[in-house]
Formats: sequence, C-alpha cells, structure tokens
Amino acid sequence: MPCALGCEAMAGVRIRFRDGPQVTIELRGDMTSSVKGLLGSLPFKSKAQTWGDEVYFTAPFHVEREKDSRMEMEVGDVAFWPDGDAIAIFFGPTPISQGAEPIAYSPCNILGKVVGDPLILRQVKPGTPMEVIKA
Repeated sequence: MPCALGCEAMAGVRIRFRDGPQVTIELRGDMTSSVKGLLGSLPFKSKAQTWGDEVYFTAPFHVEREKDSRMEMEVGDVAFWPDGDAIAIFFGPTPISQGAEPIAYSPCNILGKVVGDPLILRQVKPGTPMEVIKA
C-alpha cells in the first residue's frame, strides 16, 4: 500500500541485544526491496558479530544489490549486505576504512539510520544473541 501521508511516518525496527543495549532504526521511506525484505521477516533472532566499529548479523531474507548500494557509510547507517545476507550497523571505522568514516566490506543496500547515539553498540560482543522486532 503506498504511503498516503508520506513514507517518513513509517514505523521503525528495534534491535535488542541480550544483556546489552537496544537500538531503534528509522527505516528509509521508499520501501526498497531490502526494506520490504526486513519488514516481511520480522520478528527474527540472530547472533551479533563485529568487524571494527560495525555490528552485523545474519538476516532471514535475500535481496539483490540495489541501484543506490554503496560501500561508503556514515556513522549510524544501517544497511543490508547482499553478499552475506546480513544487516550491518555502522558506528565508526571498519578495518578497511582510511579514516574515521565506516567503509563496508562490499556494497550494501541502505535500510535506514540508528535513532540516537550508535556508539552504544560498542558494548555488543561477538556471539551475543539478539532479536529484531517492529518498534
């Protein structure tokens, strides 16, 4: 169903890490195949992994790379990684970054942004069980 009042009013997604932080993701409003895949798979559980200042986790859906996929990210960006069927949350430099900005391992489809301070994700340890639900 198209957004009658503008898609920016769309609900977000909450990610809860066991014995750790919770973050809310404001999804982009244009209902890309990645956003549809994420919303259609909720709720689901996974285990967090880290790669530099990035938390990522497997997701139970697959979509192809979108036209606006990219490797250069901003702190707080949340993206779907088509090469690994995973969702990545960027909060600082990754091992291939040249400076302070996050760089994805390969092009990712943008899902949205973390609401609030993404640096809270520094508390997440590899292997932490987690849950992704509607906000």
